[in-house]
Amino acid sequence: MKRVLFSIALLGGCAGVGEDSYRERAEAALKAGFAGGDPKILARVERQDAAQRLCSEHRDAPPAAIAASIRSEQRAALRYPASGRLVGDWREGKKIAEDTGGLRYGDPAGKPAGGNCYACHQVEARELAYGTLGPSLLGYGKKRSASKGGADAAAQRETYERLYNAQAFTACSAMPRFGHNGVLTPEQIAHLVALLLDPASPVNR
Repeated sequence: MKRVLFSIALLGGCAGVGEDSYRERAEAALKAGFAGGDPKILARVERQDAAQRLCSEHRDAPPAAIAASIRSEQRAALRYPASGRLVGDWREGKKIAEDTGGLRYGDPAGKPAGGNCYACHQVEARELAYGTLGPSLLGYGKKRSASKGGADAAAQRETYERLYNAQAFTACSAMPRFGHNGVLTPEQIAHLVALLLDPASPVNR
């Protein structure tokens, strides 16, 4: 019993010794891991924005009032394609959804990032391997179509906005803020909207 108490006391004492030093060494190791890469990624790791800070503080489950403020702030930051077109080409959207590149240090400089959508979602019925962190997207457009011609303007806008920044709808969503964080351009997101809504897309066949 004495040996156990001595061990607990020793561990407790060590926890308070050199705490600042450990923190500094940990931060230095973190920065070293990002050396030579895209400085924008390190900047986001080092300096959380307001939404990230609140989600971290509340472990992704903020009280209703704070969740509402996060959604409001994120909605105010939504941006749209310069052309005004929220729906692009589903074929381009398919390429973006399948592209796993982007935000990695080994990626060629200047290469557009992909969406890597299959990591979290089932996108096509023929796919055998896909992630399940997010819901299946099969039939996404069919469920939102007002007619055989496809989804209406409201569905197009909501789909675009959810892809641009899911936290405009669900505070602390696990969905990446593709547009908000500059991972994908508004034009790329419009192509993904087409992938999800176009009746000819494999998502809806």
